[in-house]
Amino acid sequence: MPDQIRWGILGPGNIAHRLAEGVRALPDATVIGVASRDESRAASFADKWQIPKRYGSYEALVADPDVDIVYVSTPHPFHAPCSLLAIEDGKPVMCEKPFTVNAQEALTVVEAARRKGVFLMEAMWTRFFPLMARLREIVASGEIGEVRLIHADFGFRAGFNPTGRLFNPDLAGGGLLDVGVYPISLASMLLGTPNRVSGLATLGETGVDESAAIALAYPSGALASLTTGVRINTPHLAIICGTEGSVTIPSPWWVPERMTLKRGRGSVEYHEPKLASGFEYEAAEAGRCLREGLKESPILPLDETISIVDTMDQLRALWGVRYPMEDKA
Repeated sequence: MPDQIRWGILGPGNIAHRLAEGVRALPDATVIGVASRDESRAASFADKWQIPKRYGSYEALVADPDVDIVYVSTPHPFHAPCSLLAIEDGKPVMCEKPFTVNAQEALTVVEAARRKGVFLMEAMWTRFFPLMARLREIVASGEIGEVRLIHADFGFRAGFNPTGRLFNPDLAGGGLLDVGVYPISLASMLLGTPNRVSGLATLGETGVDESAAIALAYPSGALASLTTGVRINTPHLAIICGTEGSVTIPSPWWVPERMTLKRGRGSVEYHEPKLASGFEYEAAEAGRCLREGLKESPILPLDETISIVDTMDQLRALWGVRYPMEDKA
């Protein structure tokens, strides 16, 4: 690796701005290129973040030998093909959540990365915050006993737009893939893969899930009670309940800057303000893995990413939500 890890961005959407801001906060990383099918969008993004290279095709960016790692931030249905495009060119990839539309796509992308021997990681930015590392330490130490119940939610009220990405089935719209993946990933981090998946969803006029209540059960006997949606504001809290205590992460829990550990009558407050956008933590982890020659991050292993997508597949099957591109596969 060079002194600075050089990032290339596929898809200059809103979330890509957060990544650019996060990388800017790192002393050993820089964004050197951005690609869009619309070259004017790439140019506008590049001008804003002082990025030297802009491309009118994804193929041009992944072929650039100066790009060390590709960040895929295209709409959901293009995560798999864009990741595969970069992987087949031998480029490491950090792909935005949801990693793919379904588990079969996730498996295909992971197998390609393993075959090519390149680094691959899901960009679930919440997982990499310092407070999440502290939470993992607290749970692993047994300080709150055995985790028995997790409550977490992520829902917001969006204006209805049948052609927009949140409601359009052609763009894998709905609350589950967009924000429901956050509490599901949290439960996965602490409890592993569920052995029972259940839940109810309200489907809107376009056929996607607009709100949902999810219940996951685990071999340990633990449960996760999760809610999500794109037509309702939720409290944005996460509470991890153990046999000896609990940890509460206040709103917005997926950008964790503080949390409270309660045990008996005592409590401990933890604070860890983010440096920039919060995306610097996942970018730093990807950079660390590249420098150490790792092909995946131990903080979010690829098999876990596949499991998370599979859990969402099971929920969509219960709700009868299937996207048009899945029928064409």
